[in-house]
Amino acid sequence: MAEPTDTVALPAPVDTLLAAAVARRFYLEQRPKVEIAKEFGISRFKVARLLDAAVAHDIVRIDISVPAELDVPLGRALTERFGLRHGIVVDLTHGGTASSADPRHSARWLGTAAARLIAEIAEDGDVLGLDGSHAVDAMSEAVTRLPLCDVVQLTGVHGRDLAQDAAIAAVRRTAAVGGGRAFPLHTPFLLPDAATAAVLRSQPATAETLERIGRVTKAVVGIGAWDAPHSTVYGALSEREREALRRSAACAEVAGHVLDAAGRFVPTELTARTIAVGAADLRGVEELIGVTGGGHGTGAVRAVLRSGLLTGVVTDAATARRLLWNDDPDGTTRTAPSSRTTERGPR
Repeated sequence: MAEPTDTVALPAPVDTLLAAAVARRFYLEQRPKVEIAKEFGISRFKVARLLDAAVAHDIVRIDISVPAELDVPLGRALTERFGLRHGIVVDLTHGGTASSADPRHSARWLGTAAARLIAEIAEDGDVLGLDGSHAVDAMSEAVTRLPLCDVVQLTGVHGRDLAQDAAIAAVRRTAAVGGGRAFPLHTPFLLPDAATAAVLRSQPATAETLERIGRVTKAVVGIGAWDAPHSTVYGALSEREREALRRSAACAEVAGHVLDAAGRFVPTELTARTIAVGAADLRGVEELIGVTGGGHGTGAVRAVLRSGLLTGVVTDAATARRLLWNDDPDGTTRTAPSSRTTERGPR
């Protein structure tokens, strides 16, 4: 058997073939180096050098097909700055031309990261709340494991199909993964007047779901900027109401609620006309995860982080860097920790 000092000088023809054979057994057949060394009558040290040389000389090409990856240091920095329990940052700049500016690309991988997080923190018996955002829809398509827990829809339907809306499908899909019960809202998010909204809230199926909202222990919501086309309520407001909200520094929206730049809820005349989780219930959720990215406005994310609502955030690397280092409307870079901070770390 050759000594550990053997050298490999590729791409000599024989060594190239040997490197290819060794690489095939190691990478494709997943055989241990000791076994490969015995087969070819060489040392395991030479096997290791052949594998290194095979990569260096393009005999073996390692291609990571997922065009995104987690940025753990950025995530940790977000949790420390904003007093969160969970900070998940996805670097969307890998894998070619797709970037965080591509909504479909960012939604898919942010949804995948959110699905991973909720699977880690959810426990048997939890009640999981989902709003009707695109971010949550993407998460529901990516989740593959959950403990046994019920899933509740937090906001009414934004589209016309009250039976097959994406928000309803997301609740059912997520509940099916964990084997829990689904509590959808087969009602519009926004009604023409308060009286109609009150009648629909009193309907048995709707009332049951709304009652379950008060039991939600973990929830995932999208974070949107308060403007067209990102806002779900902007288009339903009169110009007078929009102007009043502008004067109130409205800049963010979560589950149909409008927040100002300081993270305070801004009252609107639409509250009585909407069927959705209330502000008090939203604050009462044990774990509230916000998902955002892909150019939805750093100011909106910062406002929601300042609100103290969130215990975790899933975002892209570009947004995380802006949150940490610049784009602060008041010219400062430090933000008070969230009131939701606890000593407990992620489970």
